[in-house]
Amino acid sequence: MSAAPPLPSALPPDVPRPAAAAASGDEFFDRQFTSTALLPDPGVLVDNLALGVVEVLGGVRDLEQLGRWMTEAVYKHLLRRSVIAARGRSARRQPATRPKVRIAARRVTVPADGVVEATVILVGAARTRAVAIRLEGIDHRWRATALHVL
Repeated sequence: MSAAPPLPSALPPDVPRPAAAAASGDEFFDRQFTSTALLPDPGVLVDNLALGVVEVLGGVRDLEQLGRWMTEAVYKHLLRRSVIAARGRSARRQPATRPKVRIAARRVTVPADGVVEATVILVGAARTRAVAIRLEGIDHRWRATALHVL
């Protein structure tokens, strides 16, 4: 039976402390940025986010389904846009219909470690849209920190 390691507060001042113990509580529990090497390929997420956002704006998908993949600011921005789109459909007496779009092109760039910027071109019968997405590695997963539908 081995003895438990000493608590960080019990270590003498000249002994290096573990990284988790050295960080204050706020820093330890704050968002932790993650390196690109530790994250999965962002291509699938970029495609699914672009299609999902167009469905949210079309009124056929709940924004909550995409919420875990975006920051609070992006979520609030899309919530405002979806409410405006729903009011427009209501004023025109249009039902919410699933947009029939396909991905025509996708470009993904990595400007810095843990950051991905992507553009997805979606082609539908009536219009073509571009979705610009910035993903950052936060807490060991990709999260959209900026998202714009053009």
